[in-house]
Amino acid sequence: MATKTLAGKTVEVDEEGFLVNPDDWTEEMAPLLAEQVGIYELTDRHWEVIRFMRKEYKERGQIPTVRRIKNVGGIPTKELYELFPEGPAKKAAYIAGLGKPQGCV
Repeated sequence: MATKTLAGKTVEVDEEGFLVNPDDWTEEMAPLLAEQVGIYELTDRHWEVIRFMRKEYKERGQIPTVRRIKNVGGIPTKELYELFPEGPAKKAAYIAGLGKPQGCV
Protein backbone atom coordinates (compact mmCIF):
# COMPACT_ATOMS: atom_id res chain seq x y z
CA MET A 1 0.00 0.00 0.00
CA ALA A 2 1.26 3.48 -0.83
CA THR A 3 1.70 6.23 1.74
CA LYS A 4 1.38 9.99 1.63
CA THR A 5 2.43 12.63 4.15
CA LEU A 6 -0.26 15.21 4.89
CA ALA A 7 -0.06 17.89 7.59
CA GLY A 8 2.97 16.12 9.07
CA LYS A 9 1.27 12.72 9.31
CA THR A 10 2.06 9.72 7.10
CA VAL A 11 -1.09 7.89 6.03
CA GLU A 12 -1.84 4.89 3.83
CA VAL A 13 -3.64 5.62 0.57
CA ASP A 14 -5.12 3.45 -2.16
CA GLU A 15 -4.15 3.57 -5.85
CA GLU A 16 -6.31 6.69 -6.37
CA GLY A 17 -5.02 8.53 -3.31
CA PHE A 18 -8.04 7.95 -1.04
CA LEU A 19 -7.13 7.43 2.61
CA VAL A 20 -7.33 3.75 3.53
CA ASN A 21 -8.27 4.46 7.16
CA PRO A 22 -10.75 7.34 7.65
CA ASP A 23 -9.61 7.61 11.30
CA ASP A 24 -6.21 8.86 10.08
CA TRP A 25 -7.85 12.03 8.71
CA THR A 26 -7.58 15.41 10.44
CA GLU A 27 -9.16 18.73 9.49
CA GLU A 28 -5.67 20.06 8.75
CA MET A 29 -5.43 17.54 5.90
CA ALA A 30 -8.60 18.72 4.16
CA PRO A 31 -7.15 21.82 2.42
CA LEU A 32 -4.18 19.77 1.19
CA LEU A 33 -6.45 17.02 -0.16
CA ALA A 34 -8.71 19.66 -1.72
CA GLU A 35 -5.80 21.17 -3.65
CA GLN A 36 -5.01 17.73 -5.06
CA VAL A 37 -8.47 17.63 -6.68
CA GLY A 38 -8.42 21.23 -7.91
CA ILE A 39 -10.24 23.01 -5.07
CA TYR A 40 -8.02 25.78 -3.73
CA GLU A 41 -10.25 27.29 -1.05
CA LEU A 42 -12.58 25.55 1.36
CA THR A 43 -15.52 27.77 2.27
CA ASP A 44 -17.86 27.30 5.22
CA ARG A 45 -20.24 25.53 2.85
CA HIS A 46 -17.50 23.08 1.80
CA TRP A 47 -16.87 22.36 5.48
CA GLU A 48 -20.57 21.79 6.05
CA VAL A 49 -20.54 19.05 3.40
CA ILE A 50 -17.26 17.56 4.64
CA ARG A 51 -18.46 17.40 8.25
CA PHE A 52 -21.84 16.00 7.19
CA MET A 53 -20.12 13.24 5.22
CA ARG A 54 -17.85 12.30 8.12
CA LYS A 55 -20.75 12.33 10.58
CA GLU A 56 -22.86 10.14 8.29
CA TYR A 57 -19.98 7.73 7.76
CA LYS A 58 -19.35 7.49 11.50
CA GLU A 59 -23.03 6.95 12.32
CA ARG A 60 -24.05 4.72 9.40
CA GLY A 61 -20.81 3.16 8.21
CA GLN A 62 -21.54 4.32 4.66
CA ILE A 63 -20.29 7.16 2.52
CA PRO A 64 -23.35 9.31 1.77
CA THR A 65 -24.55 9.64 -1.81
CA VAL A 66 -25.27 12.95 -3.53
CA ARG A 67 -28.95 12.20 -2.99
CA ARG A 68 -28.46 11.76 0.77
CA ILE A 69 -26.31 14.90 1.02
CA LYS A 70 -29.17 16.74 -0.69
CA ASN A 71 -32.08 15.18 1.20
CA VAL A 72 -30.58 14.81 4.67
CA GLY A 73 -27.73 17.31 4.58
CA GLY A 74 -29.86 19.99 2.93
CA ILE A 75 -27.35 20.95 0.22
CA PRO A 76 -29.01 21.30 -3.22
CA THR A 77 -27.51 19.13 -5.96
CA LYS A 78 -26.67 22.15 -8.12
CA GLU A 79 -24.71 23.70 -5.26
CA LEU A 80 -22.85 20.42 -4.64
CA TYR A 81 -21.67 20.50 -8.25
CA GLU A 82 -20.57 24.12 -7.81
CA LEU A 83 -18.67 23.31 -4.62
CA PHE A 84 -17.16 20.06 -5.90
CA PRO A 85 -17.13 20.27 -9.73
CA GLU A 86 -16.89 17.16 -11.90
CA GLY A 87 -17.95 14.62 -9.30
CA PRO A 88 -19.17 16.00 -5.98
CA ALA A 89 -19.51 12.68 -4.12
CA LYS A 90 -16.06 11.49 -5.13
CA LYS A 91 -14.28 14.81 -4.48
CA ALA A 92 -16.07 15.48 -1.19
CA ALA A 93 -15.31 11.94 0.04
CA TYR A 94 -11.65 12.36 -0.97
CA ILE A 95 -11.33 15.66 0.91
CA ALA A 96 -13.20 14.22 3.91
CA GLY A 97 -10.70 11.37 4.13
CA LEU A 98 -13.25 8.70 3.29
CA GLY A 99 -12.99 5.93 0.73
CA LYS A 100 -14.19 6.16 -2.83
CA PRO A 101 -18.02 6.09 -2.89
CA GLN A 102 -19.65 3.06 -4.47
CA GLY A 103 -20.70 3.70 -8.04
CA CYS A 104 -18.00 6.33 -8.69
CA VAL A 105 -15.69 5.64 -11.60
